[in-house]
Amino acid sequence: MRSPPHPSPASLERGQRGSFLHPEHPGVRRLATTARRFGAALLDLVYPPSCLVCRRAVAEHGALCAACWREIAFIERPFCERLGTPFECDLNQPGLISPEAAANPPVFRRARAVARYDSDKARSFAHRLKYHDRMELAAPMARWMARAGADILADADLLVPIPLHRMRLAARRFNQSAELARAVSRECGAPIETQTLLRVKATAPQVGLSRAQRSVNLSGAFRIDPERAALLEGRNVVLVDDVLTTGATANVAARALLKAGAAQVDLLVFARAVTSA
Repeated sequence: MRSPPHPSPASLERGQRGSFLHPEHPGVRRLATTARRFGAALLDLVYPPSCLVCRRAVAEHGALCAACWREIAFIERPFCERLGTPFECDLNQPGLISPEAAANPPVFRRARAVARYDSDKARSFAHRLKYHDRMELAAPMARWMARAGADILADADLLVPIPLHRMRLAARRFNQSAELARAVSRECGAPIETQTLLRVKATAPQVGLSRAQRSVNLSGAFRIDPERAALLEGRNVVLVDDVLTTGATANVAARALLKAGAAQVDLLVFARAVTSA
């Protein structure tokens, strides 16, 4: 019994253009679209879409109900162009900076945040991602971060999450800032680098410390991996973190990046503390 003849290159090419085998054929695309819709409908049936905060029914997965949306204190313009803190009134003067930014200019160039940390709903998002392993929250939080930081992400060459010390990473099992940075990267297309900025000092918790105490606590906390420092040379870097309070951590990290050759460093967070307008 003879073996079937081997297909010729011409016949293979024709097969690749076949009406049902080629992935770009309209029929195949329609079938794939139908399958995705069926899968989404099945998911909705098994796990009905619910609000990310209160679990009320909503129209689609990864959304908020109207009530929770209203309770998140989103930061909108006008705000300080350096710190991202909102102003109480619109002076109709673009590019204004706050008295705090003028008196204590940050090391980073600009900061952007989605919401005020004193909002219970925004704080709940940050805490549940950070302390309760709610990894599914990273994607919707990052979508809001990408919109809030659109101006700084437009200039970004590299996203760098604020790193955890290896002991804290082992205890927590993941770095919430890195998860947010990965999700923001998918939104904006800028690459992420997690191994260049290293946290080499296990610092004490910052809560309750004064500005001066935070500075001492963070002294020597970060360094740049010398084998990867070339990745920063001349690059516009966006630091990514979950929460911004005094800015001490971001300042120390930004200083290390700039010293290593970064052209500029901006900061993108989900929530920020607002102490003055």
